[in-house]
Parts: sequence; C-alpha cells; structure tokens
Amino acid sequence: MPAIGRIPIVDVFPSVSAGRWPAKAYAGEVVPFGATVFREGHDAVGARLELRDPAGVVSSFGLRMIGVGLDRYQTLAQLPTEGAWQFRIRAFSDDYETWHHNATIKVPAGIDVELMFQIAGELFTRAGADSARPTAERTLFLDLAATVLDSTAPAADRLAAGTSPAVVAAVEASPIASLDTYSEWLALNVERQRAGFGSWYEFFPRSLGASKADDGTWTSGTFRTAAARLPEVAAMGFDVLYLPPIHPIGEAFRKGPNNSLTVEPGDPGSPWAIGGTAGGHDAVHPDLGGMAAFKIFVEAANKAGLEVALDFALQASPDHPWVEEHPEWFTTLPDGSIAYAENPPKKYQDIYPINFDNDPSGIRAEALRIIRFWIAAGVKIFRVDNPHTKPLDFWEWLIGTVNAETPGIIWLAEAFTRPALMQTLAKVGFTQSYTYFTWRNTKEELEEFLDGLSHETAAFFRPNLFVNTPDILHAYLQFGGRPAYKVRAAIAATGAPTWGVYSGYELVENVARPGSEENIDNEKYEYRPRDFAAAEASGLSLAPYITRLNQIRNEHPALAQLRNLDIHAADDDSILVFSKYIAGEYTASGRPDGILVVANVDPHSVRETTVRLDVSKFGIEPGSTFRVTDQITGDSWIWGADNYVRLNAFAEPVHIFSVHYEPDPSAEPDVPATPGTTTVSSDGTDSL
Repeated sequence: MPAIGRIPIVDVFPSVSAGRWPAKAYAGEVVPFGATVFREGHDAVGARLELRDPAGVVSSFGLRMIGVGLDRYQTLAQLPTEGAWQFRIRAFSDDYETWHHNATIKVPAGIDVELMFQIAGELFTRAGADSARPTAERTLFLDLAATVLDSTAPAADRLAAGTSPAVVAAVEASPIASLDTYSEWLALNVERQRAGFGSWYEFFPRSLGASKADDGTWTSGTFRTAAARLPEVAAMGFDVLYLPPIHPIGEAFRKGPNNSLTVEPGDPGSPWAIGGTAGGHDAVHPDLGGMAAFKIFVEAANKAGLEVALDFALQASPDHPWVEEHPEWFTTLPDGSIAYAENPPKKYQDIYPINFDNDPSGIRAEALRIIRFWIAAGVKIFRVDNPHTKPLDFWEWLIGTVNAETPGIIWLAEAFTRPALMQTLAKVGFTQSYTYFTWRNTKEELEEFLDGLSHETAAFFRPNLFVNTPDILHAYLQFGGRPAYKVRAAIAATGAPTWGVYSGYELVENVARPGSEENIDNEKYEYRPRDFAAAEASGLSLAPYITRLNQIRNEHPALAQLRNLDIHAADDDSILVFSKYIAGEYTASGRPDGILVVANVDPHSVRETTVRLDVSKFGIEPGSTFRVTDQITGDSWIWGADNYVRLNAFAEPVHIFSVHYEPDPSAEPDVPATPGTTTVSSDGTDSL
C-alpha cells in the first residue's frame, strides 16, 4: 500500500472498491472527478485532475472545493472517446493562494508589508522562469516581480498588481505550487454511447404474425412476420430491440398457459426452456425460420436504426443436447433425478440450472463458444437471464475475455436480487442492470432510488429502467390505469439515460393473474398477438406518448447523462420533483440544457402544491425568473424558485419542462390555464 504522501490525497473518485475494478463511463458522459485533499497547518493546498486518454495524451483540469470545511475537491470532465482511460489527482501546496490570503489581510493593516512583497517577488520570479508557461505569461510574471518589489510605489498599488484578475486567472490555469504529490493512476473504462444511453423495446417474435385456426391450433409468427413491426418500433424512438430466447424449446415438462402443468397440443412453451431435437443455444427455433431468417431480421433491424439484443440464458430444458452429452453440467439429486429451477413458490420443472462447479473449464469454453457464435451472427448486445444465480468469477472471466476480443459488446444483467450481489455483478463487468424501479412507486421511494442511482453507485452501476416485463406487473400498474402507465414511463425515460418497455405496455395491459404479480395469459407460455393499429386508431394506445418521451430524450442532452440528477422539494407528498442539467461547454450546440420533471405519482387524484426549486442547479441566480416549457403539451410559463402546480392524473400527470436560462422578467404567461396544467405569473403566484 502506498504511503500517504506529503500532501494527503484520500477518497479519490470515481473509484470502484479502491481501484480493484475500473470505474465506468460512456462516450460523451460528463463525469465528476475529485478527492479529499488537505495538509497540516494553515497553508493553502490545491488539487488538479490529470486525465490520460487511450492515446496517452494527458490533460489537466483544476479542481474546486465543494463543501466548505470538508476538504473535498471536484471537477467535471467529458470523456469523448471509447477506450481505456486513466486518471490521477495531483495535490500541492498552493503557494500563491497562501500569499494572497496573508497579503490581503496584512498589507492593508500595515503588518509585514515588505516581507509580503518579498515573498510575492520570489513567487513571481519562479513563475517567470517556468519554461512550461507561455512566453507572454512568463513576461507578465517577471514584470510583476519587479512591480511588487518596488518599495517606492504605494503598497496598495503593488498589492493590486499582484492580485489582479489577469494574475489570478494565470495561476488558476497553472498554479505556483510546491510539494507536488500524486495519487495512483486509476483505470476508467469508457464504453460506446449505447452502453449508457438508449431506449429498449422487447417483443416475442413468435407472437407477431401468430394466428389461431378455427380448431384452436396456432401457427407461430416468424422472423419475417416480426420484421413488419420493426419500422413501428423504430418510429417510437427506440434504438435497441430485445428478443427473448429464440432457440428450440424442450418438450419435456413443457409449461402451458399461465405457467400451468396442463399442456395442450400446440402450446409453444417457455422460450427460456432452451433446447430440443432441433438443437440448443446455437440454434434458432424452426418455427421462427431458422438461422438464415434471423440474420435477415438483424439486417432489417439495423436498417431501421435498431440494434438487436439477444437473451443469453445459461440453462437447459430436459431435452437440451447438453443433458445427454454433458450430464456433469447439472446437479444430480440423491434419487437420481436432475434438479430443476425453483424460486419458491415458483417452480420451473421445464428448466435445468447449470452446476458451475463440476466442470468449470468445460462450461466456460462452451459459454464463450456460444457468445462468439452470436457475435458472428451480428449480435452486439446480450440481455443475461438471472446472472445472480451463476458464479461472479465466471462472469468476470467471460465478459473480460469477450470484451478484450470484441470491444463494444453490451451486457444487461437481469438481476433482481440483493444489493451487494446486484452491484458486484456490475463491478465485475456487466454494462447495465435491471433495478428495483418496479417496486419504487411513492415519492419518498423514488427520491431515494433516483438519487442513489445518480450519485452513490454511478461509478460502476448503470440502471436500465424497464417499466414492465413479461412476468412482473406491480400493483401500481394493475390498479393505476392509464395515468399510472404514463407516470412510470415518464419517470423512467427522464430519470435514467437508459430505459425499456415490454410490448403491450403501450396498450395498458394491466390485468394480473389472480394472486400473482404477473400478467394474466403470460406471453412466456403462449402466443400473444396484439392489434397495435386498432389501439392507435381508437386513441387508446400510449404509443404517441412513448414516442414523444423518446423524442424529448434525443432533443435534450441533459437526459443522456446519469450523474446530473438533483432532487427538488414540493409540499405535497405525492409530487416528485427532479431535474437534470448540463452546461453548454459539454453540449454539441454550446448551449446549456436543463430538464425539470414534476410528477404526480398518485394516479388516482388531482394534486395541487407548491414546488420549491434550487435554481442554482440550473446556473440561475437566486431571485431570478425564467421560462419553463412543457415538452409534452407545449405550454409555457414564467417561474421562480417557488411555484404553484396543479397536476391532474387523469389528464397529464407529469410536467417535463425545459428550462430557459435567460431571465425574462418582462414576459407574461401567454398560455391560458387548462385542466391538469399550471399557469404561474412572473411574480411566482398562481393565476388559474
């Protein structure tokens, strides 16, 4: 372990388990860097970030103190390119700042006047001799040395020269320092933008184009019929299409509708019961059209602007070729049977889990072969089923090996599990993870959840806020109706850079299987064709709302960031308020971007309250007024720090405001009040 160093540098961030694993970022992300820096006595210290890009070029950034008295220093840096980055913190004795502090107190008081100027002369002479500084700057400092040492000039003039804005700017850019101390270099893995920003849509290809004959028998949809849905998914603004397993499905212990043990002829079974006579994990279900049809489907998806994410489920049906070829890969019980999967009270007799301890090298080789196979078929994103039921050292090895061979592969962990396990999966390599979002529905729950994702775990854990899944239907959606569906989509789409929707959400499918937190007629076990066109024609579909959410995400760079979320206050315990902001120096347009979300999380009521904003989070001076424009309705108002809000859950339960930064005190509200909206005058009072 390294020594503390002359100037102590501790708690460097972003750091994952004290540097055991690299911190994460994605191309274009704005990342906070910093550390706790201090020293003995009263002399000033300073700190800078040194950032080394994948080409080896080092950039330096000044750190500012955050939190008076806490010795915490931070700066923001945008990481534009993918690859292996490194960073370290340089701490130093800030000799100029020490002099500045002492001189501005002593010289006006007539204490140690000439001594203060002698010290200044030495500092400026040293800076003037620094060959790393520009010539003009070196000349400036040498002239300053002569000026402050001129005892015939008034002390006030000499002090003013040594503390001028030009001098302060020069030493901020390149401090006059001593006792340089460095932290260790820490690794930072910057991945492609899709690793951190994207909108996911899930559908079952077999349901799209599936048809039922008069005798009750079904014909499966195919990749060809499913491809007809691709333009519609892309038109909603999604960029990733996630497919459940597409492999052959076993016959033994096949499940019927709603996970029942009663199976009728033609029941398709669960796609997660992988493997049959047609093959295993490297085969495509014949009903879908085979491997050739899959490759054509991937090409069509890519042309529509969609990346295909494929489910990677390391498990097998009793009919999988592995069961006969590698029985050692499974757990044999004392009665001679093979253990099937269980999550009490749920039982999955149609699925055999893998035992990773009997033949770890054989299982690793097979898993790597499968992933390589699908990468060669055009897949660059994998949604991994239940990774928390497999050893973490296996995932660390597999993901590390694959990503070293093929950079840019994205791994989504479907890990609804304990925090330590979920988070360590992210640390060992998973790019993204499902979260507890489904079970966070109250204002208090959501505030804690969103704040934690944005700040506490952001160095390694990237959330993918899926609003629903085939087998998770929370009571909030079951009983909240259309307002609940809009609220959850709006919060997911704005609360994190990556979110997801399972097909049917736009149709407000909210009927649960009795006594269960899952959809009735679960698509995992049966065909589920849907008439999307009819729903849109009737005006009942949420597709236009979802489309607008994705448009807002793409129009506002603040929403592409994870670490910039701030919680604001509201007097009502059902009004959630949060914002995202990015400064103009980090946007392509050069203009700052701010989004303010005000959500009524009670889907059964109309709520009225006062929203209380910390306007500094938008770079706005306290006391200023500014314009907010609802990105859903187009309504616009003048706001201040405290604002009346009325949100009707049955109309528009969520405001997604863009914040306009130039104060406009003379502007007056130009949109009349309508049910479910808010009008606020320039003095912050409501005018309904």
